[in-house]
Parts: sequence; C-alpha cells; structure tokens
Amino acid sequence: MKLPQSFYLDSDVVSLSKQLLGKYLFTSINGLFSGGYIVETEAYNGTIDKASHAFGGKRTARTEIMYKEGGIAYIYLCYGIHEMLNVVVSPEDEPRAILIRAIEPTIGVDIMLGRKNMETLKPNITAGPGSVAKALGIDRKLNAISLESDQLWIEDRGLRYTDDQIAEVPRIGVAYAQEDALLPYRFYVKGNKYVSKPNK
Repeated sequence: MKLPQSFYLDSDVVSLSKQLLGKYLFTSINGLFSGGYIVETEAYNGTIDKASHAFGGKRTARTEIMYKEGGIAYIYLCYGIHEMLNVVVSPEDEPRAILIRAIEPTIGVDIMLGRKNMETLKPNITAGPGSVAKALGIDRKLNAISLESDQLWIEDRGLRYTDDQIAEVPRIGVAYAQEDALLPYRFYVKGNKYVSKPNK
C-alpha cells in the first residue's frame, strides 16, 4: 500500500527518517518497474539545520520545493554529477527533507544493473544516494512529483526495524555545517550490506 500523504506531514523529521527504513521505494520509468526497501536515510531539519539547503530560511528556485507540503520528491544535482532523491516532509512552509541514501534492491534488479552498467549484483548498486537515483532511473525531471504517483512512490509492506537494529550516526559530507555536522541524523539498518560506507 502506498504511504498516504498524511504520513509525510509529520514535522518530526528524525522520527520519519527512522520510520522510512524498511519502506519500499519504487519507480516505473518508461514501463520499467524497479525498486527495493530503504536501508539508509538522512534527516535535514529545515531552517535551523546548518546542513539543510533551507538553513536560515533560504529560498531559491532550487529550494522552493522544500517549502511545499510534504509528500513530494525533491531531486537535485550534487557535484554536477549525482542526482539525489529527497522526500519532502512537514506541513507547507516548514522545509524539512529526508535524503534516501541506500536501498536493498528486490524488484527489477536486471533493470538496475543495466542502468548502472554492471554485470553482476554487488552492494554498490544502490549504496549511496547517487547510486539509488541512477539505479532507479530517478532524475530531476521527477522533481516535485507526488510520492503517490505512478512513476515514483513509497509503500508500506509491513517491514519494521526496532531501535536497536538502527544505527544513529552523524551525516556524511556536511562538514560545512559546523556543529550541526555532528548531529546523529543519519540512520541505517545495522549489518545491511547495501548501506553506504562508513557503516560499522
């Protein structure tokens, strides 16, 4: 069952980041169906979070999507190379988002291998946010799309993790955020081989 929009309207981005672990992320792009369950996320806590694109209330053509009502995708290009999928959460004008950092692929693995130019299945197929987007065919054309759409959506299939199965550690690549770089806003399923590194 697709997650309803009400799921995404919670303002507790940390809680939602943990709740998304075990949820299934799917795409249907040009008739190709692929996906798997989320095993790693990062929380970005809006205007007060120095690591967030919306820190200090910053509003640009790129970040305006974060200020919309939760339940849509925020997709941007990082380092001019990698597309990154974020889930916009919270009510309108509260710009919080969750970066999808890794999934365990379960459906359409051959499709994902083709998109990644890989011959055999290895953990790096969907470890890291750039890999997730590329493997699932996600790009900026899907920016602002509803997460209840028929192209990009998230489902609850009953998979749950307890708190002791979830690692809570600092985010990756946000040293510019000073003290906020130390916040334990990265969450992953302990022991899952598809989690990006470091994962010990």
